[in-house]
Amino acid sequence: MLSEKDTYHADGLPTNKDYLESDLPPCLQKSILKMQDAWNKINSGESYSLFDCDYCELQSEINIAEVNNDISSRQAWYLREKYLGLDGSNEL
Repeated sequence: MLSEKDTYHADGLPTNKDYLESDLPPCLQKSILKMQDAWNKINSGESYSLFDCDYCELQSEINIAEVNNDISSRQAWYLREKYLGLDGSNEL
């Protein structure tokens, strides 16, 4: 029996998108961790005045990594959707 990790879309890509977060540049990894922490604070009702800064920093790090070809456009949009709540359905 196949698990979700073993299944693939018609285009040949895995249905599990964890692979899109492998081998990310260190600065991008750091920004993701900061954004995860920011979301956790906001979602728990904590007041967090640096949320916008963390959001913009992550968006910038994703853009830089994409422009420098450190990550693919597919990875960039996956990260934007997952961590920033943006909709990239029309981008890929």
